[in-house]
Amino acid sequence: MSSRSAFWRALLALAVVALSLWITLTTPPRLGLDLRGGTRIVLQTEHGPTARADAAATDRALEVLRKRVDGLGVAEPSLARSGERRIVVELPGLRDPRQAAEVIGRTAQLTFHAVTGEAQRPAGPDASDGSSGSGGQAGTVAKSGTPRVLADPDAPGRFLDLAAPVLTGDGVKSAEAVLDTTSGRGWTVDLSFRDRAADTWARLTGAAACAAPGDPARRVAIVLDDRIVSAPAMQTGVPCGSGIGGGSAQITGGFSAQDARDLAALVQGGALPVPVTTIEQSTVGPTLGAEAIRASAWAAVIGLACTGVFVMVIYRLLGVLATAALLLYGLISYAAVVALGATLTLPGLAGFVLAIGIAVDANVLVFERAREEYAALGRATTGLDLRRPLTTAFGKVWSAVADSHVTTLLAAGLLFVFATGPVKGFGVTLAIGVVTSLLTAMVITRLLADLTLRLPAVRRRPAVTGMAGLGRLRTRLTRRVPRLMAHRRRWLLSCAGLLMVALAGIGVRGVEFGVEFTGGRVVQYTAERPVDADAARAAIATAGFPDAVVQTTGDSDVSVRVRESGDGEQREIREALTRVAGPVEVERDDLIGPSLGGELRTHALLALGLAVAAQLLYLTVRFRWTYATAAVAAMTQDVLLVIGLFAWLGKPVDSVFLAALLTVVGYSVNDSVVVLDRLRELRRRGGGVPLADLADRAVAQTLPRTVNTGMGALFVLVALAALGGDSLTDFSVALLAGVVLGMASTVFTAMPLAVALEARNPAPAATGASGGPSGSGTRQRAGGAGADRDRSGAVV
Repeated sequence: MSSRSAFWRALLALAVVALSLWITLTTPPRLGLDLRGGTRIVLQTEHGPTARADAAATDRALEVLRKRVDGLGVAEPSLARSGERRIVVELPGLRDPRQAAEVIGRTAQLTFHAVTGEAQRPAGPDASDGSSGSGGQAGTVAKSGTPRVLADPDAPGRFLDLAAPVLTGDGVKSAEAVLDTTSGRGWTVDLSFRDRAADTWARLTGAAACAAPGDPARRVAIVLDDRIVSAPAMQTGVPCGSGIGGGSAQITGGFSAQDARDLAALVQGGALPVPVTTIEQSTVGPTLGAEAIRASAWAAVIGLACTGVFVMVIYRLLGVLATAALLLYGLISYAAVVALGATLTLPGLAGFVLAIGIAVDANVLVFERAREEYAALGRATTGLDLRRPLTTAFGKVWSAVADSHVTTLLAAGLLFVFATGPVKGFGVTLAIGVVTSLLTAMVITRLLADLTLRLPAVRRRPAVTGMAGLGRLRTRLTRRVPRLMAHRRRWLLSCAGLLMVALAGIGVRGVEFGVEFTGGRVVQYTAERPVDADAARAAIATAGFPDAVVQTTGDSDVSVRVRESGDGEQREIREALTRVAGPVEVERDDLIGPSLGGELRTHALLALGLAVAAQLLYLTVRFRWTYATAAVAAMTQDVLLVIGLFAWLGKPVDSVFLAALLTVVGYSVNDSVVVLDRLRELRRRGGGVPLADLADRAVAQTLPRTVNTGMGALFVLVALAALGGDSLTDFSVALLAGVVLGMASTVFTAMPLAVALEARNPAPAATGASGGPSGSGTRQRAGGAGADRDRSGAVV
């Protein structure tokens, strides 16, 4: 590494670490409902002028409210239908819950009108508020298709006569709060219309532009819930007849930043199909107890400590540097999550800790390659500069690191764009982890290693660096390469058998969805004395309901949410609470719908399907379709095996399991890409060596990396499973299975399938001086197949 490049890397690393440290020390994290609690708002749907408030209308209203909450920037909310007409909304860590309740509960009927002229003050008690004089409660909207007289927002005390609406909020594709600094209008809301709505908007503004300057008919009124929020006049540059093209509009009105964001959230979420009223608002405690949180924290610390010790034992001085880089990885990732305002939940924090364990992968990949390069150069070179094999290793592993990170980023980006709710949040944290891992491994670790290997004391003792030996596992594999691909049919049939067992579990026993997917029963109790949340959880778990969600509301109220249960089960829960809180009375008993509704599940599956397709396309471009198919097939197998395991064990599938499953997707593809990248490299330089033998060498050369990376994750997962308590057991079990299956599927599914597909569909033969049968176009080294190779087959 040149002095100039080292200087810029050091400057970049210092800037990122300093900024991350400042954010960590000055910005408090936003904790989720499970760690800190939050605000519970109970809404009730009411009959509207054109729709009845039944269960179907309440379900539609719930999906609109979910979009609004996402637009407000509240991450990890909980929304569920209670009974036929009630919606329970739980929001973590809100600074102004009253404002949130007001924004969430608005009907948000958005309409666009032509202005026909000025009007006298209309009759009616609500005229001063800008209503049409219809009276009634908040949220009542005038019937569609009737003209209205509303207050002029630009001239207090004056009114505008509006024609019937020609466009509604259904035609709005997107709404965004924007600070307009060019024209000095301050905060505005920019709208983008759908195709047909864009044409209607052009006709509306074109007709207004034909009126004379100063005529009220030159204005267009934008109305929200019977109140004009903006009535702009057409500027002279707007052509008569054709109007404003491009399908965009801007709502102005002297908004503050928060008002503009709230209005954008309302418009983006759409109108409620029926009005809603707030009937209850309260503060709720965390769904997890303090003891569970402490146990999980200790498990994370122990797991990370074991991972650090393992890396230092295996890679010595380089392992120490990698451990320091991992600590910085944790700092940078945490700062990024806090800076983006993401809500931290216990599974999210566990996944964050796991990401630190998996982030060791790029470091292990570099160090294992550095051992190969040192062994090759060390035989022919005395006084070897220790930086030389490390620099070569960084260069050679870049393609594998880049491909594995890009495939994961593709999945994260599509989850963010197409999914909603917790799946969307997972996409954000996954992207943060991937980018940070790339930064720490390829910049910070490289910088620390370059500075350390310059020291004379280190140069005199190469053994202390960890590069001087290949390691016991690699040495054994080098002496005798396992001929796994000779039995590829056996491995593929064995994997197919395991897959059939998993599918049988899914089909015969079925997948047991958790209360978040199926709904259940929530009972609110009132006790005579203050209720200790931890004691209540322990008592209910002892009574046979370990999955119950227990939250305190105030000092003496407690709510218990379980799957649908009969009166006998509820009596057992009541008796358990009586033992720890004295006599309790049932205040409310409702059936609740799923908090992860059908639309969220549909969007999650759509995002996951698109992510798999994008990964398949990218790997096809970077490798061949045969390699891409093998990698995606191995990943699909891992996902189905984990689901089948949970089906046979009878464990619930909930949002925590969903997060674990998405992690398995990224881990499995990442593992396969690394091995396939080594196979591609060997094939380019392999001359006439059969593909099956090259595949065996690729597995042998990358197996130490696979094992060491897997061990880094397993230390964390075993600690979380053993010490993290019931709240993280299922999460850890799913990921333990996913990590082990991911390592196995790379060797026994991806590689045999790639070899089989290549045998049936060989790559086009290279021409001229291009490289081997992969058709990569890389010029072959002098000596062709006889180039100097180590005993494992790698070109040196």
